[in-house]
Amino acid sequence: MPRTKHSVATRRRRKKVMKIARGYRGAKSRSYKSANEQVMHSLQYAYRDRRARKSDFRKLWISRINAAARERGMPYNKFMSGLRNAGVEIDRKVLADLAVHDPEAFGQLVDVAAGKPAKKPASKPQAKAANPGPAKKTAGSKSKASEKTSGVSKDTADVDSSNE
Repeated sequence: MPRTKHSVATRRRRKKVMKIARGYRGAKSRSYKSANEQVMHSLQYAYRDRRARKSDFRKLWISRINAAARERGMPYNKFMSGLRNAGVEIDRKVLADLAVHDPEAFGQLVDVAAGKPAKKPASKPQAKAANPGPAKKTAGSKSKASEKTSGVSKDTADVDSSNE
């Protein structure tokens, strides 16, 4: 039986490592041995830091929420406890975004957490009209709605059911 050689697999593996090591400084991008060590470390760092990123963002969100809540006279822990007791289920990511981009809405959430009734935005008074009741749907609109949800028209539905 002839002796097996691994030159193709070895070259492919080394080319893959050298491709990943592009952009590294010095021998780490030219020498396979140095490049391989650095690539292994780099992949470990990337794995670790993908998990650490989640905790870093959580810390950032908490600090933003805390700063915005304290501006309105309430510390972070009381704010979060108040929201939980009020039954408001908004995650920290959304709360931090509201604190930065929509301070008015965040202020209303602080009021909810404090137990105060939320202020409704001022709107123009409208004349009360007689309530006609729920709008009645026509038969044609109902069949089109069912066609949209099922993806099958009424005509083809009859044909398909007759084949079974």
